[in-house]
Amino acid sequence: MKFKFIPIVIILMMNLKAHSQIVNVESSRMQSDTVGWVGSFGAAFSITKNTSTIFGAYADAQMQYKTSNDQGIWMILGNLNFLKVAKSRFVSDGMAHIRYNKKVNEWLRWEFFGQYQNNDITQIDSRILAGTGPRFKLMKLPTFRLYAAALFMYEREKEATNPVVRHSDIRNSSYVSFTWLPKEYLEMISTTYFQPRLSKFNDFRILNQISFKVKATPHFSLNVKWNYLHDKYPAGTAPKTVYNFATGFTYDL
Repeated sequence: MKFKFIPIVIILMMNLKAHSQIVNVESSRMQSDTVGWVGSFGAAFSITKNTSTIFGAYADAQMQYKTSNDQGIWMILGNLNFLKVAKSRFVSDGMAHIRYNKKVNEWLRWEFFGQYQNNDITQIDSRILAGTGPRFKLMKLPTFRLYAAALFMYEREKEATNPVVRHSDIRNSSYVSFTWLPKEYLEMISTTYFQPRLSKFNDFRILNQISFKVKATPHFSLNVKWNYLHDKYPAGTAPKTVYNFATGFTYDL
C-alpha cells in the first residue's frame, strides 16, 4: 500500500466500530507478502419498504503492517453497523480492535490484542478487552489453510441496563478457522469461537462466521457474510441468540 493512502485509512478507522460481540479477526487477516502497510474497506446497504421503511448500513475498514523481517504483524480493525426503522432513532453497534502477531516459528505465533466495543441491541454500553495467547498453523496447502488459537483475555463490561450492571471477568477465547481457495478469485473463510468464563465455565459465548469473497477486479470484491452468536448469559434482556446475513463490497488499497 502506498504511503498516501495511510492518512485516508486512519481517518476512516477513527470513525468505525464493530457490529458483533465477538470480532472475527481471521476473516480480516490479509494474505500478502508486502512489507509495510496494506489496507481495505467495505460497505453494505439495505432498504425495505412494507408497513414501515427499514434502512440498514454497514461499513468496515482494516489496516495491516508487516515488519521487514516478517517477525511481526500489526492489525487495526474497525466497523460500524446501524439500523433505522420508520421514524425511530438509529440502533447501532461498534468496535475498535488492535492486535500484534509475533512469529515464534513456522507453525506458532504469539498474539496480543486490545478492543473496545458497544452494542445497543445486545445492551452492552461498553466492553473493554485485553488478551494474549498462542496461534497455531495446523495446515497450509495451496488451496486450504487451517489455524487454531487458545487465547486468554481480561474483560470489563458495563451493561446498558437500569440499574447499571458491571462485570470484570477472565475468559478463554479459543477458535478454529479454515480458509478455502478453490479459485484465485474465490475465497471462503469459516471461523468458530468459544469464549467461556473461567470462574463459571457454563457462562460461555459461541460465534460462527462464514465469509465468501469473490474478486471482481484487482481492487473490488463482492462479499457475503453469515454471523451466528449464542451468549448463554447475555446482558439485560437481550436475546441469547443473534444472527445476521449481509452482502456488500470490499475495496483493497
